[in-house]
Amino acid sequence: MTVDGLKLHDLRCFDAVVGEGSFQAAAVALNRTHPSVFAAVARLEAQLGLTLLDRSGYRVSLTEEGRLFHGRAQLAIRELEQLQAFAGQLASGEETILRVVIGDVCPRPRILGLLSRFFAEHKRTRLHLEYEAISGPIERLMDAEAELIFHRANPSDPRLERIDLCQVRFVPVVAPGFLPFDDGRDITPEAMRSFTQCVIRDTARRPSSESFFVLDGAHSCSTPDHMMKKELILHGLAWGHLPEWLIEAELHDGRLISIAGKHIPGRTETVAAVRRRDRQHGPVADALWHYLQAGD
Repeated sequence: MTVDGLKLHDLRCFDAVVGEGSFQAAAVALNRTHPSVFAAVARLEAQLGLTLLDRSGYRVSLTEEGRLFHGRAQLAIRELEQLQAFAGQLASGEETILRVVIGDVCPRPRILGLLSRFFAEHKRTRLHLEYEAISGPIERLMDAEAELIFHRANPSDPRLERIDLCQVRFVPVVAPGFLPFDDGRDITPEAMRSFTQCVIRDTARRPSSESFFVLDGAHSCSTPDHMMKKELILHGLAWGHLPEWLIEAELHDGRLISIAGKHIPGRTETVAAVRRRDRQHGPVADALWHYLQAGD
């Protein structure tokens, strides 16, 4: 590969000589002959019109011009090597970017841990990760804006295939003192209708009519995610359902109180990896799918 007449081979030979301290050591490191490395550096100097190396001592050293040029040469070598790798990735059909959406029901520490371990072994593919809520993840998947989502999905939908990963229990909670009556009684939806309920906003461009945990007739406020929702509930501004994994400490120390009972029981959601059946999936997307099937 050449750039404006400069050969990548010659730049690598020059860099190796600087790093190894001699032409002979550079030749060994590059698995080339001493004369070929010497010729490559001489050719580079001739093309540039610069003396890059001082050969007068026992070990070759950089001239001032060589020192300045070497820093830029290392950047160019890295960029060209990355470009070669990128071209090879495209030629092989391997994805350069994998688009994944995490839904609002996901236990993020677990899902992010899975993705972290997988992409540590697939460094050439960049993960493009987004967060969506309610019907947003499915919409992104069906609009071909994501190859894979981690969310709830209708198991009877013939357009989708899924790998069930875990279950997440959603608990209706309030802050201490939020309710003027005894928290321990079996609270009915009618009793909660006069209190502000906090819900997650649907991020879909075409929101679904389906609602989750929403009490008909109650005043509500909305937040973009469960972390913000948790803060509002902790500060006594509303009540609502939160994933149990997110509030274990608060339930334990009493900063939040469960009002789950016969009439407001909460809900358990199955979190799954979901993809479309009707799409061809690239090698990295397929590898991630098989990795999830194998379990962690």
